[in-house]
Order: sequence, then structure tokens, then C-alpha cells
Amino acid sequence: MSDSRLSEGRAHAVMAGEGRPHAVMAGEGRPSTTSPCVLQQDVDGRPSPAMTGERRSSAMTRGLDPITVEVIGSALSSIVEEMGEALIRASYSTNIKERRDCSTALFDLHGNTLCQAEHIPMHLGSFLELIPHIMRRHQLEEMRPGDVFVGNDAYEGGGTHLPDIVLAEPVFVAGQIIAWAVNLAHHADFADRGHAHIYQEGLRIPPIRLYRAGELQQDVMSLILLNCQVPRERLSDFRAQMAANRLGVQRLQSLCAKYGRDTVLAAGDALQDYAERKMRAGIAAIPDGTFRFTDRYDCPEIDGELELSCAIEVRGDEMHLQFDAPPQRRAGLNMTDTALLSTVYHSIKTLVDPTILPNSGLARPLHVTAPAGSVVNCVHPAAVNGRLSLCQRVVDLIFGALAPAMPERVIAAGNGACFSITFAGQQPHDNALWVYLETIGGGSGARATKDGLDGVHIHMTNTSNLPVEALEVEYPLTLLRYELVEGSGGAGKHRGGMGLRRVYRAEHECHVRIDGSRLLSPPWGLFGGQPGGRADIVVHGDTARLHHGRVTLRAGEIVEVITAGAGGYGAQDQAPDQSATGVQPANRNHG
Repeated sequence: MSDSRLSEGRAHAVMAGEGRPHAVMAGEGRPSTTSPCVLQQDVDGRPSPAMTGERRSSAMTRGLDPITVEVIGSALSSIVEEMGEALIRASYSTNIKERRDCSTALFDLHGNTLCQAEHIPMHLGSFLELIPHIMRRHQLEEMRPGDVFVGNDAYEGGGTHLPDIVLAEPVFVAGQIIAWAVNLAHHADFADRGHAHIYQEGLRIPPIRLYRAGELQQDVMSLILLNCQVPRERLSDFRAQMAANRLGVQRLQSLCAKYGRDTVLAAGDALQDYAERKMRAGIAAIPDGTFRFTDRYDCPEIDGELELSCAIEVRGDEMHLQFDAPPQRRAGLNMTDTALLSTVYHSIKTLVDPTILPNSGLARPLHVTAPAGSVVNCVHPAAVNGRLSLCQRVVDLIFGALAPAMPERVIAAGNGACFSITFAGQQPHDNALWVYLETIGGGSGARATKDGLDGVHIHMTNTSNLPVEALEVEYPLTLLRYELVEGSGGAGKHRGGMGLRRVYRAEHECHVRIDGSRLLSPPWGLFGGQPGGRADIVVHGDTARLHHGRVTLRAGEIVEVITAGAGGYGAQDQAPDQSATGVQPANRNHG
């Protein structure tokens, strides 16, 4: 396999070449804030930009004072957070209204992230290339206020898996598009399906109009709902997504009315420049060198383990990350290029400086390569439904590699998964189809100064659990146990966090699919800290048999999910030796 350069300092997702809309504001002559792009072939022949030359920033020439920039930046953050709350409060499904499995963001005209709400880092992957895909399919000058685009496809829509459906609405000011309001909701549907390739995983939606000038395209909505198992939930959640975007559009228009369009746009540029400066300063504080790490990945869909590795080169104020991984699998574990990039951006931000603004500027000093057609950079038609657990292992690779260079900031390995369990069946009282998705937390890695957290979501995922009362009212399931797993946190000067045990009893026949990781290899400890406990899946029943993460439960049968704990930090009763790599178990290596 040949390496594919995913990001050469990529700070935005503007597609160059045929069909690219002009990047200058109509009627104002506002210069583009994006750098010139040279085309290169991405993993499946799609053009992707590589940053070259010097970035032309209008923000630096407008003389904006830092107080105005800060005020506008805070306003942008408030807008996306308010969009998120509107989406959650207006939604119908338990996955969004209770578990908050959604994200919101604002993008500039070109597809640069202006601001993303502090919801779920993984969802950035579904945002990164959405606007370029829209612009490639639809002419900018033909768009009208009230147009709304919908998409989810991993190869033709910029998504990372099909349940994450994105709605994007252009923001018009004085008759011109200046930005995009975007949100994503995880629609807990497309259940009880195969994952050999993406065609088995659900309905693929390229970026198409769902609303045209404010009018719902009923034929498009009908087509989507016909392919969903719980259409009533989907329709109500779509309406909540629409409400969230409309709110974002109105709030941004009001901000422009208050400060002026050019001032708001220039502040957006300045905020991206600021994020870039902070990222470069943070990288420059890391010792130059090349740092390597190897880890293993397992999941119920496959037999055995996959070996993954990365080499991180720090040179001045830039960082190059080179990943190596086996070829993509005929299973739902594969990651798209945008899934890999969002994982890298989140991981480096958390280590270098968590206060860096969540916009496109932070990506400019980062350069990412990975083998095209591998599990971490898959190509069509690879299945991608369960990509999140593999993303968690990529975080482990990055943290493990940088541990010798940043011992005070890197934490030991956490539970290393997003353990998910999906139930699908028919309601006993009316035979209506139901689908219930739950993602379960685990241990968080011990830190240089304190123990790891118990029973939490970590890294790329950040959803809430569903309260027991809501679960048992909505679905024919009973939760028998929900508890921390004693002893699952790795020992050390600071203990790793404990995993969770969640035990379900089916009250009516249902089909179950379970995805996760760290079933075979435990989360590693750092600097003498011990590994955390492994995950496990146990089925209790006369006929139920688990096969590659799937099982059919009859009434009264039980499934028990145990998530992994986390590694400890430092040898017990002594300070951690930061001059040693000290990763436990011994098969991990740095270079």
C-alpha cells in the first residue's frame, strides 16, 4: 500500500479544481483567507487540498482590536452552544434528548471551521469536508435563503458513518452567503444490518437539498424515512435539527447586524490565526525528535488483533504524524480520512494546549499521512459503522508516542473504546419496530498528579448514559446492574480509572449487536504503572450465543457488558521515573 498524504498543514476543507465556487465575497471584493491549494490524489481519487505558499489573512490588515475579536469569538461560541441546546431540547429520540449524541458548528464560506460546540470530538470528522462536497455538487450562485442540505455518506458526503446525518444551511447577509450553520445528529437507526461493506450499513445520502428556499422537499424526506426503521423518531429529530440551524442562522445574522459583516468575518480569520499561533507555540515547546509507538486493536467483529503504529516527528513548530496499519477489513471498524484527521486534531490539541480555540487554525501545523486502503484510511466501499473504537486506539498511539516528550501531560491508556450495544426488535403491544443504542464509558487513564476517572467517556466520545427510568419506560428491557468494576483500574502511584458493568435483561425477543475493544489487550500503564482490566461480554441464556458481537435474546435472557478500566501512572510507592518510557505491558515500544 502506498501512503496517502491526508493533511499537509490542512486547515480547511475547500476543494480546488472543477466546480469550485469563487472564494471572494460578491460585491465586496473581500480577499480569500484561504491559502492557494495544490491538488493531490486522496485515498480514493477525490481531490484534496494541500497547503502551499503563504496564507493571505485579511484579518491582520484590518486593524481589529483584540477586545473586539474576543467579544465576537465568545459570541460565536455562544451561538453554537445555543444551537446544541436547542437541538437536544427539541429532539424526540432518547439518543439525542437524553444521551446528547449530537454536535453543532459554524463554518465560513470556504469550509473553514469557525467554531464547534464542546460536544463530541468525533463529529468534527463528519464536518470537515461537508461544505466542499456541497459546493462541488451545487452552484453557489443558485443557492437561496432557506436552502438546507442533508448528507451522511462517508465517501460522497464527507461523513464518517451513516447514522451521523448532517444538515447544513447557508447564512445570508445582504444577499450574500457569508457562512454556514451546521449540525449533526446521530440517528439511532439502521440497526440489525451487515457490515461487510458500506452498502449494507444503511442509506447513503450525498449532499442534497432537503429544503429549497424554506420549502421542505417532501419526496426527499419520504425517501429517507422509507429507509429508516423508526421513521417517527427520524422525522422529529430532523425537525429539531432544522430548528437548531435556523437559530444559528438568525444569531449570526444578528451578530453581523451589530458589528458589521466585514468585522465579523475578519474576526473569524483572526481567531483562526490565533489558534494557529497557539498550536505552533505549543508544538515548539516539545523537544525535537521522532517518537514511535505500537499498540494492538481488537473488536468483536474480527478474530485476533491488528497491530497499529505511528511515528511522530516534531520539528520546530510543526508536527508530522505517520501511521501504519493493516489493510481495511470486511467489517465495520474502518476509519475514513476525515475520521483520522479529527482524531489527530483532538489528540494533539488536548496535549499541546486544551485552551486552543476549536477552529481550523489549529490544524495548520499538523501533517498527517497513512496508507491508503488501510483500516485507518479506508477507501470505498469499506464499512465504517464502528469506526469510533479504532479512533480511540489512534488516540492511544499518539499519547503513547508522545509520553517520553510530555510526561506531565500524557495520561495512561484509558478504556480504549466506545463500547456500544444496539438492541432492535418489535414492541410487544403493537409490533412497532424499536431501536435502542447505548454507548458505555469506562476507565480514564491515570495522570501524573492524580488518579484516573472512573466510568466515563473519554477522548473522541462524550455522550451521556440513558437514565434507567427512561430506558425501561421506552423499551422492553430491564437494567439489572449498573456499577463500577472493582479492581479494573491499573495499580500505580496513581491508579487508573475503573470500568463499568451494565447488565440488561430482554423482556421480549430482540437482536443485539455489541461493539468495543480492549477485550484481548489491556490498557497500558505509564512509567511503572500497571495495565488496567480488560473488557468482556457475557451472555446468559439457554439458547443465546454470541457470534462476532451479535446475539438474539429471547425473553428473560441476559447480556452483560463489562468495559475496560485504565492504566496506572508511576510505580507504586515511588515517584514515576520520567526518564524511562516505562509503558506496561512490555510489548509497547518507543523510539
